[in-house]
Amino acid sequence: MTRAALLVCPTSGKGRAARLAGTVAARLRTAVDSLDLHVAGSAEGTADLARQAVDDGVDVLVVLGGDGGAHLGVQACAGTSTALAVVPAGTGNDLATALGTTSVDDVVRALHEGRTRPLDLGRLGDGTWFATVLCAGFDSAVNERANGMRWPAGPRRYDLAILAELATLRPEPLVVATENGRLELDALLVAVGNTGSYGGGIPVCPDADDADGLFDITVVAAAPRRTLLRMLPTLRTGRHVDHPAVRTLRAKSVTLSGPGWVGYADGERLHALPLEVSCRPAALTVVSAQVGA
Repeated sequence: MTRAALLVCPTSGKGRAARLAGTVAARLRTAVDSLDLHVAGSAEGTADLARQAVDDGVDVLVVLGGDGGAHLGVQACAGTSTALAVVPAGTGNDLATALGTTSVDDVVRALHEGRTRPLDLGRLGDGTWFATVLCAGFDSAVNERANGMRWPAGPRRYDLAILAELATLRPEPLVVATENGRLELDALLVAVGNTGSYGGGIPVCPDADDADGLFDITVVAAAPRRTLLRMLPTLRTGRHVDHPAVRTLRAKSVTLSGPGWVGYADGERLHALPLEVSCRPAALTVVSAQVGA
């Protein structure tokens, strides 16, 4: 018998999750033996309901929402026997994309076929988990601006936020320390990727593998604004890693430090650097529709 809980984040996608909840619940009930529906009006309430469902022993926690809701689901399911599934209804939906679940039909199909797999997670020093990308610098500023924008919907919001933040962009001192060494430079952004993409599909760490026990780390060093403008189109293709201003590293753990930097993970604001994070192999079981998963 498969017991599942559907966790609805009603404000995700400017109310899209709330509008889809009934349809999604009906579709999921065709793939599980029982389904409990949980709806919360705040992030705190969503986190509490996720923990309650996991503590109650459900086999699968399905999050209907964006990366923020998925992030809360990760906190509840990490290190437990409860599998996490994500039905995308937010702005970026990067974790759902990494899992290949771009719709409820993908989740239903994966549940029917019993398609689950282990996923590595990042673990911060304060115990917070993240599933996709931890970032700081320019990309954090873009996240902050995009989160405050009411228009447009979807990934296009991140594109406009990028252009707006370029106007005030300036490098800051950054230290990236891993088990393999220490990198000190003036930089514009740093991204620690468990999966490859953030910001609605921007492959900032294009070669990241969420099952290899390692982070892919992308650092963009100080460069003239005109150079960055020429680099921007390559962000959508992953070719930015070939640029001379870009450094890439791989590591099991990393400490980021530097004045003026604020960290984000899974699109959620953390706090100012320093941040310590380690890769925890197979820390989460996920429902995945990826071919070969």
